[in-house]
Amino acid sequence: MPTTITAGFQKLKENLEITTLQSTKVADRQKNVRDAVAKEMTVLSDFVTGSYQRSTMIAPLSEADVDVFVVLDPKYYDASGQTSLLDKVKRAIEKTYTDTKISRDGQAVTVKFSDFFVDVVPGFNRTGGGYLIPDSPGKRWIQTDPKKHVELWSTLNKKQNGLFVPVVKMVKQWNRRHSSLFRSFQLETLAYDVLQNVTINDYPSGCRYVFDKARDKLTSVSDPAGYGGNVGAYMDTPQKRDDAKARLTSAFEKSAEAEAFEKNGKTSQAFDKWRVIFGDYFPTYG
Repeated sequence: MPTTITAGFQKLKENLEITTLQSTKVADRQKNVRDAVAKEMTVLSDFVTGSYQRSTMIAPLSEADVDVFVVLDPKYYDASGQTSLLDKVKRAIEKTYTDTKISRDGQAVTVKFSDFFVDVVPGFNRTGGGYLIPDSPGKRWIQTDPKKHVELWSTLNKKQNGLFVPVVKMVKQWNRRHSSLFRSFQLETLAYDVLQNVTINDYPSGCRYVFDKARDKLTSVSDPAGYGGNVGAYMDTPQKRDDAKARLTSAFEKSAEAEAFEKNGKTSQAFDKWRVIFGDYFPTYG
């Protein structure tokens, strides 16, 4: 059992990692789903994206969504056809996975396996770079570039000596522990934004800094791929924004208290405070 905060955060990092065996299962499963779409529709290219590709997916795999991006022939494009496109992709997958639960939301088709989900995001090549993906509820096409996100995250992680990605995963665990109020990509983008011009010295201060500085950027961070779009736009009421800010404030205050406990030699109390923030994924003391 760890007896230092450094060892405690190392264990938290390990607890959030997807195992090699699970990675192999993900690779096989997502390829089969991509092939299922390609059997029925003209696919120009496809690739794994999302938190799995950005290395920010957190365990357990059973609660994870693996994102697959399929770039379709423009013959399927209709300016007002966001919903119909998702329905086409859903029907295509159903022809292969006849006994699997398949659903769709506003931007993806979800294949619900027993061990994890695969989200299939259809899109089209965008003139000038990037892609267009459907937003059915908004009746619009979103401009984005998931490949650019992978590149940006990797660059910042190297700049931060490998600490950025683990901090992102830890903050996502906090969110999951406390009702999953934030969408995963918003949290990642907030962390990416606030950690641009600072240096992460360790995991505790990195997490505390994100909790602190993210409070003022809840609805003002654009898609870092460069195509605009406020990733926090779904927090469209004062109540949602106030709730989000209150949760971040609570996490910031608790993390500051934990650091103070550690500084004053009260390591056991520091462990208890971090466990309030991260739950059982953070180990007990001693």
